[in-house]
Amino acid sequence: MFTAGMALRTALKSSSAVFGESRVLMSSLMGTCSAPSCTSALMSRHDRTACGSFAIQPVRHYARPARKKKQVAESQLSDLPPTMLKKEYAAVPLAQTTDDIVQRLLNLELASHSEKLKLKRDQLIAKVQMDESDCSSPQVKVAILTTRIRNYQEHLQKHNKDMANKRRMLMAIDRRTKLLKNLRLVNYNAFENVCQQLGITYTFPPEYYRRITRHWLAKKALCVKVFQEVQKLKAEKKLKMKQSVASTHREASEKTQQNSL
Repeated sequence: MFTAGMALRTALKSSSAVFGESRVLMSSLMGTCSAPSCTSALMSRHDRTACGSFAIQPVRHYARPARKKKQVAESQLSDLPPTMLKKEYAAVPLAQTTDDIVQRLLNLELASHSEKLKLKRDQLIAKVQMDESDCSSPQVKVAILTTRIRNYQEHLQKHNKDMANKRRMLMAIDRRTKLLKNLRLVNYNAFENVCQQLGITYTFPPEYYRRITRHWLAKKALCVKVFQEVQKLKAEKKLKMKQSVASTHREASEKTQQNSL
């Protein structure tokens, strides 16, 4: 303890001596500035910067770029009014004549997300179904998948690292694309109606592309050669069949002529 206290005293004396010499040097250099306020300001600044590890360095605050707010897309459930009754209470006549507290329980004001989603799915199905009993046509399946895909998109805007739901969304998009492709080939008017009513933009798949290599060229040339040989054999076989049929007809005609004679 005694040795540590002696070392601390000697360090303080040496630092005070250094500070005194620095004050004298500054006063000699700044002889023109005789005002006490000027010298005190310079000395205080010099003391702050010359104290070694005990000094408090000034902090620089750099300007940060302004963060752009993310534009959140409008939800597909935003057009559902809160005063709208739930699906199971829509056909009940007494649901609209009850008091306010009961109506809040029966309408969409306190409904869950799944209940609103079911109601939105029924609205989209009603736009494209052929009749009231239609529940399994390609148009209805496309409407159900569209509701599910838009729900996944809204979820991924808030939770962009949810890879499980992203995978489910891509699988639903592929399934809807196949249904729309088949519907376009079978019934083009129904395909246009579905795209218009549901707000779907159908994009054609990209053209087939393969990187040309020497191995691929040689394989293609061999396939073309084999195809040509097979076509020649088929042509020869057809010619033989025609000749045999013609000979049988000729023989039959000769026999009928002989019998007639």
